[in-house]
Amino acid sequence: MSISIQELLKLTVERDASDLHITTYIPPRIRIHGELVNLEMPPLSPSETKSLVYSLLTDRQKMRFEENLELDFSFGIKNMGRFRGNVFMQKGSVAAAFRRFLPTELGFAELGVPARIAQLCSIPRGLILVTGPTGCGKSTTLACMIEHINKNRAVHIVTVEDPIEYYFTPKKAIINQRELLVDTLSYPNALRSVLREDPDVVLVGEMRDMDTVESTLRVAETGHLTFSTLHTNSAAESIS
Repeated sequence: MSISIQELLKLTVERDASDLHITTYIPPRIRIHGELVNLEMPPLSPSETKSLVYSLLTDRQKMRFEENLELDFSFGIKNMGRFRGNVFMQKGSVAAAFRRFLPTELGFAELGVPARIAQLCSIPRGLILVTGPTGCGKSTTLACMIEHINKNRAVHIVTVEDPIEYYFTPKKAIINQRELLVDTLSYPNALRSVLREDPDVVLVGEMRDMDTVESTLRVAETGHLTFSTLHTNSAAESIS
């Protein structure tokens, strides 16, 4: 195939799409305002999908994918921003979905986040959950809140993520970002360790299981401002 994955991602950005889908026997598709749209190019063969996806992966990531048949990762491309990728197998061939992240430099107003959310960034302790279905903006909202704290508070922020989605440059705050299977073996391990790292603010990328939920609550209960996300559709569902 003559087009590269970087060119496909550039088209995604230029058309203000949120996602890019790569799979076999159909053209690449992008999601614009919730609707999947074909890019004007031929269907992809199995060898083409593998070549496109593998061109983004490090040798270590290729090894992890071939061992587990699934891979989550994030990456940045100059002048385009950051993306999250999920690579998987379907019908014996490589497929992938890429999510585009909005820049953290955008403020609450530009992202459509209520200004009163900024007030939550000033509290010294507690648990703040950003919840909702996939694609509703949880990661972007959290990144905006962390960047607001970074700019305005002299604190130590520790994030534990799978994968790291937004990279922050320390400003008024110190920020240490830890990625699962790169910097730590599990969420519970990292959250036990974080209590000895003198944190003020802790971000847990996602609470996927009870061990992570319990570890996150323990961090919040010990007097730290703690952020996380849940894939739920209501406040009642989030606390049930």
